[in-house]
Formats: sequence, C-alpha cells, structure tokens
Amino acid sequence: MEKLLEKVNLRYVIFALGGLLAAGLITLAVLLMLPKPQPAPAYDGPPSGAEFLEENPFGPEDFALSEDGFLSCLAAESVLGIDVSAYQGEIDWSAVKNAGVEFVFIRVGGRGTTEGGLYTDDCAQRYYEGAKQAGLQVGAYFFSQAITPEEAAEEAQFTLEQIRGWTLELPVVYDWEWVSEDSRTANMDQATLTQCTKVFCQQIEDAGLEAAVYFNHSQGTQLLDLRELTDYSFWLARYETSPDFPCRVDYWQYSCTGTVPGIETDVDLNLFFPAS
Repeated sequence: MEKLLEKVNLRYVIFALGGLLAAGLITLAVLLMLPKPQPAPAYDGPPSGAEFLEENPFGPEDFALSEDGFLSCLAAESVLGIDVSAYQGEIDWSAVKNAGVEFVFIRVGGRGTTEGGLYTDDCAQRYYEGAKQAGLQVGAYFFSQAITPEEAAEEAQFTLEQIRGWTLELPVVYDWEWVSEDSRTANMDQATLTQCTKVFCQQIEDAGLEAAVYFNHSQGTQLLDLRELTDYSFWLARYETSPDFPCRVDYWQYSCTGTVPGIETDVDLNLFFPAS
C-alpha cells in the first residue's frame, strides 16, 4: 500500500511540474511576441534642412565689419540693433541712433536665480521713452528662471503688466538662461523648459503681441526642442563670425562686448535678418 501511494504521489508531482513547465513556455512565447519598448530618441538639435525649419543660409564669408565698425551681412539684408538692461546706466539715445543702431530690446524684469522672486528693471520705462523719442524700433525681454509652466505663465503676466501702454515694433522675448550649478534652474530638463517657453510665448501672443525665444547654441540644441517652437521668432546668442547654427534665426546676438556711442558700458550687439 505504501509503495502504491508513493507511485501516486510521484505521478502528481510529475504532472504538476509538467504543468508549470508548459505554463512557463506559453508565457515566454507570449512575451517574445510582444513589441519591445523603444527608448525615446535623443534630440541633438534641429536637423539641417528639415521640413519644419529653414536651413541656416549663412557662413563666415557672408559677414564683414562695416565702415562704422559694426558687423553687417553681405549676403542678405541685415539691421543693426542692441539689447539693454539697467547695467547700461544712462543712455544718450540720439547718439545711439546716429551711430546706426536701428532697434533695441529692453529688459523689463526678471526672476531671481536662487530664491526665484520677480523683479522689475528700474530703467525700462526710461529706456523705452528715450528709444522711442530717438526713432528706434523697440522690443522687450524678460530674464526667466522659471522651473515650471506655472512660473512661466506668471512671468508672462508680469511682463505684460510692465509693458502696459508700450507700442512695440519687435517681439516680446522669453530669455531663459542656465546660470550655474547653484541656481534654481540647474537641473532643468528639455521637456519642462520647452513647455515653459511655449506657455510664456502663447500668453504673449494671446495678448496680441509677437513672441520670440532667446537661446545660445548649446541651449538651442540640447535644452530646447525647437521643433515645438516654430510659431515664434528665434534669437540666437552666438559670439562667432557667423550665426553658426543648424537652422535660420531671425535675430543674432553676435557680441556681448560691443561699443556704441551714447553708452558708456559694453553692450550686446545684434543683427536682425528680415524675412525674405
């Protein structure tokens, strides 16, 4: 009797093991048939000549110093401009205009790099009035340190309040910059920054104004997905002999150490390329 029970138990064990093995093989076959998850493609900048962006048409040979000492484009129309903040102090706008400068972007405020508080640029209104009186075209920019779309929306509303009553010929610019490893924006990721940029620019355009995005080369190819921002003008900071970037930009900040009559400090120099 004991031997019979042993045989019966052994059969049950063999049967159970066989069932587990069969179930395991079926599960493995199903898993192998499922599509494998694919990692998100890395974004390393807008591909040259892509359908959604116009290829950069300029090379170093297309630029030269003009007789007045400013850079000009030989291959297409370009307009000289500057951007200013309270750092520039008192400005003689008539002298700036007479030097050949045609436009200016004025900082209206910013967000702190550590605590993140909003602040106004105390010179903005005075700069606006002086530039308009001298006959310059005017745009505005906000120095952002937003880390969420909600903060970017707050910055847009703050900017609109600062420029209430202004007449602008140029865009309102979202100037988000990576500052340092100690700043509140040190660990910003591409998806969040792109969303912040879209939120700011959309609110500016909802107010009936033109929006633009400011970026340097590394930010434009690594921290921003420009494929999501083609509704807005591009302003590139690139201190080289040409706007060396994969796609065409509307504004090029080519120097941060420019010298302009009427301004005692260094000042950023820019070229605008009107749409052809």
